[in-house]
Amino acid sequence: MRKTTIFSLIFLLGVIGFVACGKKSEAPKAGSVSADDMLSLLPMNAKGVFLVNVNQAMAIEAAEKAIMESDDYQKYVEFVEKTGIDPQKDIYYVAAALTSSFGAKDEEGVAIVNMKYDKEKILPLIKEKMAEEGEELIETEYSGLMIYKAEKEATEEGEEEQQQQEKEEKNLLEGAFAFLDSSNIVIGSETEVKTVIDISQKKADNIYKNQALADLLAKTNKEGILWGAFLIPSEAVEKAASENPMMSSFEAVKAATLLFDYKNQNVLAEIKLMSDNEENNKKIADALNGFKAIGGMAAAQKPELGELLNKIEISSTADHVKIYCSLPEELLNKLKSAIPEDIDEVKE
Repeated sequence: MRKTTIFSLIFLLGVIGFVACGKKSEAPKAGSVSADDMLSLLPMNAKGVFLVNVNQAMAIEAAEKAIMESDDYQKYVEFVEKTGIDPQKDIYYVAAALTSSFGAKDEEGVAIVNMKYDKEKILPLIKEKMAEEGEELIETEYSGLMIYKAEKEATEEGEEEQQQQEKEEKNLLEGAFAFLDSSNIVIGSETEVKTVIDISQKKADNIYKNQALADLLAKTNKEGILWGAFLIPSEAVEKAASENPMMSSFEAVKAATLLFDYKNQNVLAEIKLMSDNEENNKKIADALNGFKAIGGMAAAQKPELGELLNKIEISSTADHVKIYCSLPEELLNKLKSAIPEDIDEVKE
């Protein structure tokens, strides 16, 4: 089944363009929102969450330069004119939760976009875009709000029944979205969209009732443009280790956090693999340093790769393994320039 149109709407909206149990769950207003406010709308059954501070990302000089110099800049201008949404100013946060098991074949989740928007402007544009793709927007009322789903228009006799059968066989729900209020749009599986609506109306519990995830979030570095925290079930790492013996050192990992930021023309990245076994953490760090050494063998022909690997620091403590790097923008530009050369070599 092709990607659902609902998730392509995230692109249409320009999103990709760039802690306490008793916390209230009122939907946060655009422009006066915190990361915790956004998290408080995510469902309790989340296995992992991530948050993007879009407004902060768009304020970076490099982001503005990339937009201005893009070949699609005129399309960007047209998008702003049509929707009244300027991604550089009007989109604040994207908070998302993975609700299916980690590594599951059919992943489910939900995302909440906090932004300034005019529903009366963008809804007709969404319908128009979907019509171009041979789809229509189905509206269903739920708890006082409308949930919108894409449905493929049947062009041949029996096609609609065949599509429904495919959905049932794959046990998948089409993507859906709802205008939660004047500042938030929720996008995801229909089940989870309903759950977020329930949370906003205090009819369901949020992630802070998930003790394991709440404990992990308390240890998570949230001071970045993008960060995330994920619980990793033992069966997932055991399966990975059984398929690839090189992954056997990672069987003790129970959770992971990640962070990306941009400061002083440097991209900062940090990944922590959580385990409560100090000896296993050291083994994981040794294995990762081994992979790094193998990569270093190619550095003689690609100096940029050598520079990148030298920036990566791997260390371990009693409860986690940390992978950290600070990459100068100059080095990223070198790596970017080297990519077309590699592609040409492969083609030849």
